[in-house]
Amino acid sequence: MAKVAFIGLGVMGYPMAGHLVKAGHTVTVWNRSGEKADRWVAQHKGQKAASPKDAAAGAEYVMACVGNDDDLRSVVYGDSGAFAGMAKGAIFVDHTTASADVARELHAKAKAAGFGFIDAPVSGGQAGAENGQLTIMCGGDVADYERIKPVIQAYAKMQNLLGGPGSGQLTKMMNQICIAGLVQGLAEALAFGRSAGLDLVKAVEVISKGAAGSWQMDNRHKTMIEGKFDYGFAVDWMRKDLGICLAEARRNGASLPVTALVDQFYAEVQQMGGNRWDTSSLIARLEASKTKKY
Repeated sequence: MAKVAFIGLGVMGYPMAGHLVKAGHTVTVWNRSGEKADRWVAQHKGQKAASPKDAAAGAEYVMACVGNDDDLRSVVYGDSGAFAGMAKGAIFVDHTTASADVARELHAKAKAAGFGFIDAPVSGGQAGAENGQLTIMCGGDVADYERIKPVIQAYAKMQNLLGGPGSGQLTKMMNQICIAGLVQGLAEALAFGRSAGLDLVKAVEVISKGAAGSWQMDNRHKTMIEGKFDYGFAVDWMRKDLGICLAEARRNGASLPVTALVDQFYAEVQQMGGNRWDTSSLIARLEASKTKKY
């Protein structure tokens, strides 16, 4: 078993770090809010560090799951940053959904300092983190990936190395692009069925068994019908992710017309006050559009 540090105890990081303890690893955590770190230690019997540097000191593997590129740099760089505490031969595993650029930047900095870096964003949401059933998309060096693979298995149902530095983040962008289109399609179908007077639950029961079926349909249609949007990834975070996708597309020349449109639809959900609603709340925009309430 390994000595591991985990930086960032949000809705994803908190249970992920817990799974590492359950797998038998010795885990030290750091979180910007010390109270949450105290609660995690009380629950999982790990240790709390005073800074990312202190958490990383002596660790074979340092995991992070924070908000965005700037958050990531803030916990990595500087005198109290994780990189300042890492030993040669250790590996930093970044589970943040961030840009491919920052992944390449940190990979280069890590290698120059004598340790490894893997960008490893995750998919599966809070439920996937809590159940240890995340999909993990990795980018980096093969030797580093082979070393971290059995460790991140503690919270993964699927993991793979997609290529060099940044490849994990680029694959996560593909994931978010797919989700945006799927959720909008499901929202439109449910709004259409409601306008047509159909029994939506019965209708979805039928179409979900055919070519239209998806995870989003199976897991979100009932809450969407009920107008409940407290079941997953927040609109604010989805807009952050889609912004990363659109910026990358401008660089690589890809055309993302549906993604750009759905991003604007999420902006309208924000205007309705739905910043913390989950991504299935696109249907609320369609319902509100009938009377222009946003």
